Amino acid sequence: MPSSKDNLVLFPKTLDYYQIQLTNMLESERYAEAMGLLRFLLQCQGQEERYIDEWGALLDWLETAFPQYISEEENEQSNLDIEVDINEEDLARMNVEGKVAEDAEYANKLLKIVMEEDLSEQTLLALGQLSHLKGNSIDESLVNWLQTTKIHPLLQYQVLETLHKRGMQGCVTLTRGTEEIEVDIEGIPIKDNEFPLNIQQIVDRVAQYTEIQDPTLYYFAQELWSQFIRVIYGTNVYLSMLTEDDLVMDIWAGTLHQVVSESLTGDRNEEETRSIYGITENYRFRFEQAYRVMKQFVTTGVAY
Repeated sequence: MPSSKDNLVLFPKTLDYYQIQLTNMLESERYAEAMGLLRFLLQCQGQEERYIDEWGALLDWLETAFPQYISEEENEQSNLDIEVDINEEDLARMNVEGKVAEDAEYANKLLKIVMEEDLSEQTLLALGQLSHLKGNSIDESLVNWLQTTKIHPLLQYQVLETLHKRGMQGCVTLTRGTEEIEVDIEGIPIKDNEFPLNIQQIVDRVAQYTEIQDPTLYYFAQELWSQFIRVIYGTNVYLSMLTEDDLVMDIWAGTLHQVVSESLTGDRNEEETRSIYGITENYRFRFEQAYRVMKQFVTTGVAY
């Protein structure tokens, strides 16, 4: 965690990095780290007022919802002599169960946040809490919402992850873009390393060319790929990547490299990128098709 300094100013690329880190912490339920990062960000100067308001509101919400994660210097009541061997996931589950014991409508309130409010960190937190609750009615509500409502594909995937974490079994049929797909809930990958090896090897190929020479590009390539594969999960585009054909992996690795490089530098050296990944003129059309799909995701948040 970076040390806080009163005169520290975050530049756009640095701000993007911390925003991504914050989202990752919330998704993996590392609430103590998220609180620490938010306190650090609130001490930085030169930020837009909307960021300060959002960070402050999120920190207040986290401290209220998860008081057990507040550090000793922030909460003297946490200075207990009793040591309990318990992990963060158990603490999160116990906290949610305690909320339900105090408020019988707590699960419905979490569902309302997910289904009715705009996609935000609090939406992810609400899904994280729902993953610890019991009851088939929650599964039924989430599945019905997935099947009857047009939802942003990243949120759609987050809901599928939640159903997986809740232990739901069986398949769910839903619409992704213009396609109707069937998803095996038990097979939903939670972490990047749970995706099929072919999917992982695509970003590994980008690492071969960028990890040393341009680590910034590789970092953003990892983050973009992590989101992109969730947006296209189960679609024909995703299924086409599961082949063991090296050419397919080279085309998508080159596409990922190209899109991230453009985003960072504004330059479009397509021929140089294709040369790096051995994509000849014969396969240029397939490269451009992949490029349009990923560029659409970067521009609009969807890839259909």
